Amino acid sequence: MEIFNDLIMGFHVAFSLQNLFFCFMGTLFGTLIGVLPGIGPTTGVAILIPITFGMNPTTAIITMAGVYYGAMFGGATTSILLNVPGESASVMTCLDGHQLAKNGRPGPALGMASMSSFIGGTFAVLLLTFLAPPLARFAVSFGPPEYFALTFMGLTLVTSLGGDSPLRGIISGILGLLVACIGIDAQSGVARFTFGIMYTLDGIGFIGVAVGLFALSEILENMEGPMEQMVSKTKLRIRTLFPNLEDWKNSWKTIIRGSLIGFFIGILPGAGATIASFMSYAAAKKFSKRAEKFGTGVIEGVAAPESANNAAAGGAMVSLLTLGIPGSGTTAVLLGALLIHGMRPGPLLFTSNPEFVWGLIASMYIGNVMLIIQNMPMIGLWVRMLKVPYKILMPLIITISAVGVFATDNNLADVWVMVTFGIIGYVMRKMKYPAAPMVLALVLGPMVEMSLRQSLTISHGNVAIFFTRPISAVLSIFAILSLFAPLFRILWNRYKARGKAAV
Repeated sequence: MEIFNDLIMGFHVAFSLQNLFFCFMGTLFGTLIGVLPGIGPTTGVAILIPITFGMNPTTAIITMAGVYYGAMFGGATTSILLNVPGESASVMTCLDGHQLAKNGRPGPALGMASMSSFIGGTFAVLLLTFLAPPLARFAVSFGPPEYFALTFMGLTLVTSLGGDSPLRGIISGILGLLVACIGIDAQSGVARFTFGIMYTLDGIGFIGVAVGLFALSEILENMEGPMEQMVSKTKLRIRTLFPNLEDWKNSWKTIIRGSLIGFFIGILPGAGATIASFMSYAAAKKFSKRAEKFGTGVIEGVAAPESANNAAAGGAMVSLLTLGIPGSGTTAVLLGALLIHGMRPGPLLFTSNPEFVWGLIASMYIGNVMLIIQNMPMIGLWVRMLKVPYKILMPLIITISAVGVFATDNNLADVWVMVTFGIIGYVMRKMKYPAAPMVLALVLGPMVEMSLRQSLTISHGNVAIFFTRPISAVLSIFAILSLFAPLFRILWNRYKARGKAAV
């Protein structure tokens, strides 16, 4: 009952005209940040810190939090329409979202992205309201062995992202791991695979790789044929701009699963929305009755990552508010903003500044409603982008991508990385190698390596540490089963074929 009283107090704070206005502006700016490729929520929140110096702490953090989950909302737009990930957590949305747009269903894809984002975000805030303290204590129990088991399990998902050929998925994942190894070794300080190039000392930029593999390779492939868009023939009717009952029937379980996966991964420090969206997509494919159609334009392929990345944004706020531990790069910036405004995150924050905490939580409920109101009427406008002739749209996509990639670190080398991986992505398309496992390995590779080496240092080289701790043991077993799942499937199919032949 005390929680409900606190939440009512929070809504009283959040419904002040000042907080409502800045919540609206934060979500609107966040949506724009999500649409523009390469910028991302971390940069958007960082830009606002000096602007919020004159505000009271509650209004300032409500605004910046709105940018955070608003960017997760907006990242799907360019992913679906242009195959350009708005930010890293929207990479998986490209796989089926853009195919839906090419198949003449951009409206339902955008509508499902908005609705699943709203459901995932609201679900996460509900869990944040009631489960924050106990879940934060659970997250603290994660040490290096648990992190290795979790990230390794995520890495084994490349077998499910390989389409008809798990082997191609594994090869693509290995290439991603090789790219992830480039740069300064975090433990020894030795340069690896840098070939004397200064730029590579910090590793290869993720945004350049993702935009190149998805957007630029798509353009190169489209240049082979006539400069005509299949989706330009899409008829704009109100009823065609939203998901139908069949879409909801196929997606509702995926949305619930994605929301749970996203929230619990979001709680873990360092995991973030990108990993959540990968795992949610892979889980959706594993549990789907039409897994073979993933990547060709199924609506669940949009619902899974979009529900997960928005839920992860809410989950990341758990460890930030209750423990003062950032769960992602964006919450790390928010932590700095909290300290600048005189707030000290941790267990005492709920008792020392209840108006601030519950006002922020209540504003997240309001912000998610604002986002759905902002985005749903815009679907028709976004779909009209597809009416632009491809010969005009193609240079615009390249320009937007190049500017977005350059703006990440103000480094021209990132643009050359985008071009290089655009060519690599084009070759992979021609040879039917999927790009998603490569991106997944690039994200998870450094985390897997770091947690593995930390774990073996703790255990003096004894790998039994991964199986003697309950959480890491369960996750490690799941990872091994996931890795060998394609082999088990092949053996099972052969067994059934022999049984049929005998009959």
